Amino acid sequence: MPNDLSPHAGRYAFAVMVKAPRSGEVKTRLVPPLCAEEASLLSACFVKDILANLLTVSESLPVDCYAAYSPPGSEALFHDLLPPQVRMLPPRNVGLANSLPDAIEDLMADGHAGACLVNADSPTLPTSLLVQAMTILRDPGDRVVVGPATDGGYYLIGLKHPHRHLFHDIDWSTARVYRQTVERAASIGLELVTLPAWYDVDDAASLNWLCRELFEGRRPPHCLGDGYAAAQTREFLRAWLAGRCEHPAMSHTLERLSS
Repeated sequence: MPNDLSPHAGRYAFAVMVKAPRSGEVKTRLVPPLCAEEASLLSACFVKDILANLLTVSESLPVDCYAAYSPPGSEALFHDLLPPQVRMLPPRNVGLANSLPDAIEDLMADGHAGACLVNADSPTLPTSLLVQAMTILRDPGDRVVVGPATDGGYYLIGLKHPHRHLFHDIDWSTARVYRQTVERAASIGLELVTLPAWYDVDDAASLNWLCRELFEGRRPPHCLGDGYAAAQTREFLRAWLAGRCEHPAMSHTLERLSS
């Protein structure tokens, strides 16, 4: 039950679903072309940029920002990543099937009127999409707002109630996640609003697209609008491309950058 005496009562929330950036445990599909340590450093850059993006939105809308982190006991690893305005939301369970609705429930229990959960894989997600998601969620009435990812998952889901059924029997980490979520919403009669698509960065091909976007101004097909600047990610990749990249999947970007 929402806490009407909470200082967050009536406000909304953004929460990034973030995994502790431990070497060998995050962004493992980016190894290669990155090494395990580089992948963990890039993951930390993603987190910093995404949180900065959310805080930009909080300057114009009444929202609070959180890092819904995992695994339990990894709090110390986030101390240097989180701005002081970002609160930590501890996990209760392991796995998206539980951690997503748990995060919604916990934010509701703290008095928030609704929340958008954002992945930690899209550092250039346009600020305009975050504003659009929160604006739609704040309109009267119950609904789910979903931002589909180009790989078949979603980069954002926004709710005013946990609706745990939305997260049941989903084939997580597959191209069926978004479609199955749409089907779950229809099965419980919940209005669904779909945002424009954007892309996750979780393999060599999508890392190549990220470099093309940041350094060439090009985006993957079906991704419209100007992406977030992602300054931390950009500087990391600039240094990496200059000194470490030899993977064939990045050859096009390297050629363009060196020309």
